[in-house]
Amino acid sequence: MTGLAISKRTVFALAALCLWQASAFQAPGTHPVTGRKIAGVMGMSGADWLTRPEREAEEQPEKALDALQLKPGMTVADIGAGVGYMSLRMAKRVGPSGKVYANDLQPEMLAKLRENAAKAKITNVITVLGDVADPKLPANAMDLVLLVDVYHEFSAPQQMLRKIRETLKPDGRLVLLEYRAEDPNVPINPEHKMTVTQVKAEIEAEGFVLQPVIETLPRQHILILTKATAKAAGAR
Repeated sequence: MTGLAISKRTVFALAALCLWQASAFQAPGTHPVTGRKIAGVMGMSGADWLTRPEREAEEQPEKALDALQLKPGMTVADIGAGVGYMSLRMAKRVGPSGKVYANDLQPEMLAKLRENAAKAKITNVITVLGDVADPKLPANAMDLVLLVDVYHEFSAPQQMLRKIRETLKPDGRLVLLEYRAEDPNVPINPEHKMTVTQVKAEIEAEGFVLQPVIETLPRQHILILTKATAKAAGAR
């Protein structure tokens, strides 16, 4: 009977693990501050969409990076880096004396990113496997953390923001690129779009200040946030 009981427990444990693996990257519900429905995460099967030729015109990635004024020698992070569409561009801008920490939840994405970096002869990108509540980045190290069409998929957004805040230098910047939910003509599923009001409410609650918002891209907001001072955070 004991052997049978152990066997059953093992089966149940394996079943639970399988269920967790199937659901680990799926949206858990809504954001507790705004009630926004959290979107699901794109899997490796959708990786080709990340490098589609039309993306250049739809998102204008170089124009977005121009607005961020990256400089040689900077240490930056690309959270939700996927196969490196933005990470490799950032790496060229920060140069050999700089570093790009390319973070993702999925090992397959990071493996493809490393392959793409090797093909491009880019050597200043460090891949980091994170989890849903922690990007696993070094503390007090980042000049800038970039989230491109990613924040709205965070299943543990409050915990992630607290960890991101820890990884930023005192004058570091958190930058979101998010499709404009205010514009019904932006052809993206509503769950994958955000308003400026939503971003402000959700992220300022975790110790950031939103300013400025740059609206030079065809479809996306560029939302730049810095750490709130202790006085400002207390006032809220």
